[in-house]
Amino acid sequence: MDELLIKSAENPNMYSHILSLLIFLPLAGAILLLFVRNESFARYWALCITTLTAILSIPLINAFDRTTSKFQFVEQVDWIKSLNIQYVIGVDGISILLVMLTTLIMPLCVLASWSYIKTRVQAFMVCLLIMECAMLGVFMALDFVLFYILWEAMLIPMYMLIAIWGGPRKIYASVKFFLYTLAGSVMLLVAIIWLYIHNGYSFFIPDMMWQNYSSTAQIFLFLAFFLAFAIKVPMFPFHTWLPAAHVEAPTAGSVILASVLLKMGTYGFLRFAIPMTPEATMTLAPAILWLSIAGIIYGGFTALAQSDMKKLIAYSSVGHMGFVTLGIFVLNTAGVEGAILQMINHGITTGALFL
Repeated sequence: MDELLIKSAENPNMYSHILSLLIFLPLAGAILLLFVRNESFARYWALCITTLTAILSIPLINAFDRTTSKFQFVEQVDWIKSLNIQYVIGVDGISILLVMLTTLIMPLCVLASWSYIKTRVQAFMVCLLIMECAMLGVFMALDFVLFYILWEAMLIPMYMLIAIWGGPRKIYASVKFFLYTLAGSVMLLVAIIWLYIHNGYSFFIPDMMWQNYSSTAQIFLFLAFFLAFAIKVPMFPFHTWLPAAHVEAPTAGSVILASVLLKMGTYGFLRFAIPMTPEATMTLAPAILWLSIAGIIYGGFTALAQSDMKKLIAYSSVGHMGFVTLGIFVLNTAGVEGAILQMINHGITTGALFL
């Protein structure tokens, strides 16, 4: 484990498994719900699990060391030794904010669905809990295989939320969401495999973050990362899945999309694209800045023309996330700090607009 990037816990007994608890508590709750047919119990159980997860996440803020940029509360266990795959999780100053945002939003999603969802309530709550498990895991994962599995695991329950409990055009919206996200995931997988081969057959993310790759390799990696994360943000012109998904998704699905899922794209830029491909980032940043500006203008003017509230929020989100990518690819401290602040602001305010 890279000591330059990992901070040892000062009180290992108290916080040694707190991150795993946050990930697996919703998953355990979802598994139990599979064997329960009582709709009222499903609602209360999901609310209890998401609320407990939110409460358990609060000590992370108090114990987090703000004086270092290293990963904290790290847990590491060998998973598949033959492939050097590990279960490694941890948080830093970027991911801990997104973890807190996720745990805050999920109880509100359950409450928003309390009377709105009247059919297959148990299955709906199972999807919400699995989503929470996967989203928290994405922000904590420090092994690329673990990250990718959780990244893909989010796709299935969100697809089901839209396809089963969505509006009149739910099949169109869910399939479009699935295909767009899957296309980006394929390129992400290619990049992960390349990094694994060229990094001594290791999937450990901190080891990859500051390696020196050739200029050609960096361009390839950056473009692969860009496609995967730009679709998730979504950046202009990869945004067309978002309005359909927002309009057709149930309220909880729209809240999760706006508050958390979109942030995974910008998180990916901050976690992978910039530290792993600095030369390519410098080279291609101007093009991304122009795309961000185009997204801001397009999203703003298109939002003005909408009569449907969900479409208005969707297009405004394209503009708002354009400001985030603009801040990230300005490539200075103020820009990145502003981008992170806007990610949290957008997650709270836009999610609240759906409630």
